[in-house]
Amino acid sequence: MYKILHKEVLSDVNKLMVVDAPEVARKAQAGQFIILRIDEHGERIPLTVADYDREAGTITIIFQEVGKTTMQLGTLEPGDDLATFVGPLGHPSEIEDYGTVVCVGGGVGIAPIYPIARSLHEAGNNVISIIGARNQSLLFWEDKMRAVSDDLIVCTDDGSYGRKALVTEPLKELLEGERDIDRVWAIGPAIMMKFVSLTTQPYQVPTIVSLNTIMIDGTGMCGGCRVLLEDGAQFVCVDGPEFDGHKVDWDNLLARQQFYREEERIAVEHWEEHCRLNAALEEGA
Repeated sequence: MYKILHKEVLSDVNKLMVVDAPEVARKAQAGQFIILRIDEHGERIPLTVADYDREAGTITIIFQEVGKTTMQLGTLEPGDDLATFVGPLGHPSEIEDYGTVVCVGGGVGIAPIYPIARSLHEAGNNVISIIGARNQSLLFWEDKMRAVSDDLIVCTDDGSYGRKALVTEPLKELLEGERDIDRVWAIGPAIMMKFVSLTTQPYQVPTIVSLNTIMIDGTGMCGGCRVLLEDGAQFVCVDGPEFDGHKVDWDNLLARQQFYREEERIAVEHWEEHCRLNAALEEGA
């Protein structure tokens, strides 16, 4: 069992948890992920490592409540246990001194871009970070991102905080500016990563994306996380999660993400009904 040591409510839908997982923390690196189960009957879900503390033996995860399992996970509190917490999985980010790099985090993707930006900064890069969300309430870790960035640009879609823009707008300005951009990382919703890749492609700037495909076993056996690239299919869990954004078949990826949308809707409805019944029973008691 893996105990939850700390919890923060970052917004109505975004939650942070620090989990006691010393063996995972001992080997975790930027860019890797874990797969957890809440209980013995639970779904296995992948979450990218947002931070790790080798000395304390902890892993920090940040997730958005979008389906039944993440909603249930959000109800847990410090002291509760997770049934399984497997990792670190996937290949770590390739960190070296490239020169000037841009790290783009969209929405909950700000969490996994943070350790990458930190590692790039420690490696000697000039790190320019762009973080964005639909509105101010969904932004988090601005202070942490600023601490590991030479420049930080904050955007919101509705202009409620920072610059009113999609993250691709300041990115294009940087690409057209006087400074040479040597490499770009982008993590966020698939549609955001697609347009970041399309933005950088004409400038031939290598662009790394971390794919959030449907994943089941995390060993490459089930094939659920298959992604199409220019040179054929690969599996995100064992070949990724990072890939060359210019080689991803984004239309295929976006279509595959919709495969179980109806099943997800039904599961959420059942979970919400379960919560209503429990609340009614507690009120009656």
